Amino acid sequence: MHENQALTIGRVKRVLDERLRPAVYSYPHPLTIARHVVDGEPIPVSEGLAAEYAPTEVGQRWGRAWDTTWFRIDGEVPEAFAGRRVEIVADLGFDINMPGFQCEGLVYLADGTPVRSLNPRAQWIPVSKDADGGERLEYFIEAASNPVLLDYHPFLPTEQGDVLTASQDELYRIRRVDVCVFEGEVFELVHDVEVLVQLAEQLPEESARRAQILRALDRSLNRVNLQDVAGTAAAGRAELRDVLASPAEPSAHRLTAVGHAHIDSAWLWPLRETVRKVARTSSSMVTLLEEDEDFVYAMSSAQQYDWLKRERPEVFARVKQAVADGRFVPIGGMWIEPDAVLPSGESFIRQISHGQRFFRDEFGVECKGAWLPDSFGYTGALPQLLVGSGFEWFLTQKISWNQVNRFPHHTFWWEGIDGTRVFTHFPPMDTYNSQLSGEEVARAARQFKEKSVAKSSLAPTGWGDGGGGTTREMLARAKRMADLEGSPQVVLESPNDFFERAMAELPSPDVWRGELYLELHRATFTTQHHTKQGNRQSQRLLLEAELWASVAATRAGFDYPYDELDELWREVLLLQFHDILPGTSIAWVHREAEESYARIAERLEGIVSEALAALGVTLGEGPLVVNAAPVAELSVAAASVADAGAAVASEAKADGETFVLSSDLARVEIDGAGHVVSLVDLRTGREAIVEGERGNLLQLHQDFPNMWDAWDVDAHYLDMREDLDGPAEVSLDGASVVVRRTFGASSIVQRLALDATGRLLTIDCEVDWQEDEKFLKLAFPVDVFADEVLAETQFGYQHRANHTNTSWEAARFETHAQRWFLVQEPGFGVAFLNESSHGFDVTRVHGEHGVGNLARFSLLRAPKFPDPRADRGTHRLRLGVLVGADVADATTAGWAFEHPGRAASGESVAPIATSSNPAVIVSAIKLADDRSGDLIVRLYESRGGRAETRIALEVPGTVRVSATDLIERGDLGDLALEDGAVALTMRPFEVATLRVRR
Repeated sequence: MHENQALTIGRVKRVLDERLRPAVYSYPHPLTIARHVVDGEPIPVSEGLAAEYAPTEVGQRWGRAWDTTWFRIDGEVPEAFAGRRVEIVADLGFDINMPGFQCEGLVYLADGTPVRSLNPRAQWIPVSKDADGGERLEYFIEAASNPVLLDYHPFLPTEQGDVLTASQDELYRIRRVDVCVFEGEVFELVHDVEVLVQLAEQLPEESARRAQILRALDRSLNRVNLQDVAGTAAAGRAELRDVLASPAEPSAHRLTAVGHAHIDSAWLWPLRETVRKVARTSSSMVTLLEEDEDFVYAMSSAQQYDWLKRERPEVFARVKQAVADGRFVPIGGMWIEPDAVLPSGESFIRQISHGQRFFRDEFGVECKGAWLPDSFGYTGALPQLLVGSGFEWFLTQKISWNQVNRFPHHTFWWEGIDGTRVFTHFPPMDTYNSQLSGEEVARAARQFKEKSVAKSSLAPTGWGDGGGGTTREMLARAKRMADLEGSPQVVLESPNDFFERAMAELPSPDVWRGELYLELHRATFTTQHHTKQGNRQSQRLLLEAELWASVAATRAGFDYPYDELDELWREVLLLQFHDILPGTSIAWVHREAEESYARIAERLEGIVSEALAALGVTLGEGPLVVNAAPVAELSVAAASVADAGAAVASEAKADGETFVLSSDLARVEIDGAGHVVSLVDLRTGREAIVEGERGNLLQLHQDFPNMWDAWDVDAHYLDMREDLDGPAEVSLDGASVVVRRTFGASSIVQRLALDATGRLLTIDCEVDWQEDEKFLKLAFPVDVFADEVLAETQFGYQHRANHTNTSWEAARFETHAQRWFLVQEPGFGVAFLNESSHGFDVTRVHGEHGVGNLARFSLLRAPKFPDPRADRGTHRLRLGVLVGADVADATTAGWAFEHPGRAASGESVAPIATSSNPAVIVSAIKLADDRSGDLIVRLYESRGGRAETRIALEVPGTVRVSATDLIERGDLGDLALEDGAVALTMRPFEVATLRVRR
């Protein structure tokens, strides 16, 4: 035998690919094919089975983009196949390198029973484990001809991303539909050889174990007749028995392989296609569970289970039974896998409450941990929200995508802004679509940061996005690596089992404090503005609708719309999915999202109007202001403007070539080009604009990222900036200054005014945005000395350095806020408010007048993939600059900015719950999910300090107030009710939930 290891590996790989794998199927016998093309959207299964079918054949093209084609295949099992395992191999034109991103199918029996999916990595249909021969075959395939949008040269602009613009060409060609004998011994030989050669490649060249494996592989292939692989496979396997039986070292890494298929709920396909991707994958996974007693499969997202229940009940029935058997494991506990930065804090709580409620009602289980492998960064508010909702652990993987800094842990405590810690694991394999290849398994053991004190990691195993999930090939690899010398030990088990062991193994891991910032995909704070605006509007209206419906229900007998509010919340939660809200889906998805947001707004406005009418309030012109901003200064009530005490007289005037906005509290000067050249806090006399500089300066950047168009803005964009400081048309309109400007193919109209408080400069922008691959910013150079910026996050704020001392700080050149960010020094600050745009950046600037900061809103982008016309069109953005601000001012103004008052007439309505301490904000009021009629009050400490407060409750019939967890479960203790109020002591940034029983 030769001793050249490279030659052996080369020989093994060629034989494996060209002779052994093809020999798994033998004696192919063609079947008859017919098809029915669906005109338009998918049809119910019953209609597909009963449709008229026209003959077709192998070699014919089929499937326009986004079409559905039903295939009927029939024939019989050849008599010669008697006693053999028989399967159908159906290749609809698959590319095995692109599972999840092309055509897919779901196979049905003639009676409508789902069998399994067809996809590039699983082109087989089970027929019989022990055929009689002569059996009649009839199967139906619901095939989706989804266009390939991520090709081998990805991220090129394409019109295929919307059914309205996609081509009419047929995209795929049928290659084969054959009934075959499945050669089980060849299948086993393939995986013996594959696992061993992949292991050998990961071992050192001088390793004795590697040499032994390669020698055994040489001997094995010498025993295999390549012209009769099936007849000699057993002999080949016999030569490998000893090297496969050698056990793993006691110190070997332990890798938990969790069956999984990360299915993006929308991305390069519309929502309706995800329903079918989930059905296909779930069908295959239940079938695989039936075939392999060791396999455990885990699926997140209550929404995906709900789709099965509603749209594919025949699949859901099989899933429900598998859940009851403990083999199909619901994970994540959320309605969807949301973006983990942009939704409001209340939205995160509802993600969990709706998710856990579904799993509890349908399966009698609750999830133990949060599962968000693919979101684009994670807010520092999450640990408290997870633990406060009953979760024990958290899993993600995405931070391994960091461009610059390698995250220092894989298993650790993640500590949030309030100090809450959650046990967290990052799979060191750096993927949530593991194939259990030798390279991946070795990488997991090699990279595991805690290897000196622990030995366990997790590998989500399976093709995602409709690629079929876990395959029997992956399970075959797992079984061989269960106890194999030179390899980590692979065990098939659920995530709950893994985390229970990992927590026991490492009870005191290291700590990471604060947000998990992803050094990638920074443009997702800005892309697809209309989608983000729709989300913000929907969150606001949901809180308003719940507030007024609760007040009307408790005081006027209003019929609280539980079902409608649940339905609307779930639709908004779905649209917070981590490829919808970030703006990274195809045009079809965002077009439908905007349509959905319009319908949601109309229905919520209706609930608000009906509830207020029950309270004797009519929206429209009138002396009242209906205000749903739940802060002490702007109480949750309908109150007169005079009672609110907020209105301050202001005026706008022309002073030579300068325009002036002024009140008793602030003075703003705007030059003839529309720039803010002075912004003075009249209470202190402090000028906010750096001397000689200009605020309200539009800046345009070239924006062509290294790879992911809609996702990324890379640091080089900062080197290409155009100040839009040319001539502008500036005029007075009542108490406002109007600025009109054109640039490139675009134009903008800005309306600058001081709001009713007299301190906040509001900038209402209407932009006709027609640029390509550009990034629009709005800059304010402020004369504030600060090393950090405070940015509102969910239920609090976080600190961000605005210098670049380290690579970690330099990587945060674009970041995000909820409603405001604040640049401040002791005694003076400037807050920047947004109504719909989360992205911003702040950089230190040095000049002849000292050190200041350039604060910039991120307004609009213009990427070309996956939506070639993303953001082009008309946008309305509302921004604010609050002079002389601190955290308390920014928080109050942020709530008021997002929840502007409404003119109304009728009866005044007293607040239902108020906080005596303005640092403690009543953020949400609703009736309890259990429909008991109890009132739920959510509140949080907003300023980062300890706070005592009295929560006054104007709730008829109140008999008891208790604390619950964040999703309204349990009784954490009664609170003393005294004169209709309860006293609370709050930790910094603490979020609390009260149940008011009546």
